Amino acid sequence: MAFATEHPVVAHSEYRPAAEDVEGLVRSGARFEVVSPHAPAGDQPAAIDELERRINAGERDVVLLGATGTGKSATTAWLIERLQRPTLVMEPNKTLAAQMANELREMLPHNAVEYFVSYYDYYQPEAYIAQTDTYIEKDSSINDDVERLRHSATSALLSRRDVVVVASVSCIYGLGTPQSYLDRSVELRVGSEVPRDGLLRLLVDVQYTRNDLSFTRGSFRVRGDTVEIIPSYEELAVRIEFFGDEIEALYYLHPLTGEVIRQVDSLRIFPATHYVAGPERMAHAISTIEGELAERLAELEAQGKLLEAQRLRMRTNYDVEMMRQVGFCSGIENYSRHIDGRGPVRLRRPYWTTSRRTSCSSSTSRTSLCRRSAACTRVISRASATWSNTGSGCPRRATTAR
Repeated sequence: MAFATEHPVVAHSEYRPAAEDVEGLVRSGARFEVVSPHAPAGDQPAAIDELERRINAGERDVVLLGATGTGKSATTAWLIERLQRPTLVMEPNKTLAAQMANELREMLPHNAVEYFVSYYDYYQPEAYIAQTDTYIEKDSSINDDVERLRHSATSALLSRRDVVVVASVSCIYGLGTPQSYLDRSVELRVGSEVPRDGLLRLLVDVQYTRNDLSFTRGSFRVRGDTVEIIPSYEELAVRIEFFGDEIEALYYLHPLTGEVIRQVDSLRIFPATHYVAGPERMAHAISTIEGELAERLAELEAQGKLLEAQRLRMRTNYDVEMMRQVGFCSGIENYSRHIDGRGPVRLRRPYWTTSRRTSCSSSTSRTSLCRRSAACTRVISRASATWSNTGSGCPRRATTAR
């Protein structure tokens, strides 16, 4: 990771493409098309017609009943083809989500069927035991492949219309705002004027790391007038060839062999993290974090909790300094309210609101899904109460549980 010594990296880039509005963003217009040797049969045609009629009429809750093996997944695919809308399919757990994603990929091979679940193989949240004054650091292990699939899902939603996202309850947790994610991306076109050094600084801004030796996902390397990147959401690498400050050619290539897979006229590079912010937004976030910290410290000191106040001051100041210097810190999702610019009582923006017009479908037990969502809400509430009561966190700190 590249470090800046005087200014936050988020404010360092000179080259910046023109901003686009996420609501007016033009996405590729491919149609949903089911490819299957089978056609709807039995009760399926009537069910598809009725579901289409109700959804187009504006009904919010429509339930499709059916026993296991009766073709509910296939019915969902045919319904998506009829509606021609980006669709979110929620499943109670990772296993069912993976099964559903594979089935939809078989039936919608020409469309983007994405998989969005928790990227943790192991997750132990930070904790505080008041009786023994013991603080336990957060410990986790992130699955790199699943993280790539999560980034692939968010980038697809901002790149094309024909997207189906199969998700677990992880999609109820807020990410950074779609507008910030789009603002920190860069669209590259053959023939456009892009300063090479400005592009490199911009890549560092959005958490890509320069590594000319180990070429891995989320890194880039420079060889003369050629820049190669492995985006956080891709298995392939991107090669950008410059002639002076003009982009001469754009390629997708195999990251190990260097074999060119295809040449394109344009592409968009999205950030390496979902929690990104421009310099103004980050400066405002740091200001509000420091303001809330001052309020909380005053409360703790008035209650005589000096040890808790000192612990909170040290941890928060360290995070703030990392955000100033690097634009990122461990556990930055805990500060998502400040980065998003939301008020104390506003909930985080759920993942499914990334696309403006989405039909939401659940193909498995709705009861299981509701129980899972309710359990996650209770975990967050208990964790937030513990941190607030022991003085180990700010009152409005957003605890993340996935």
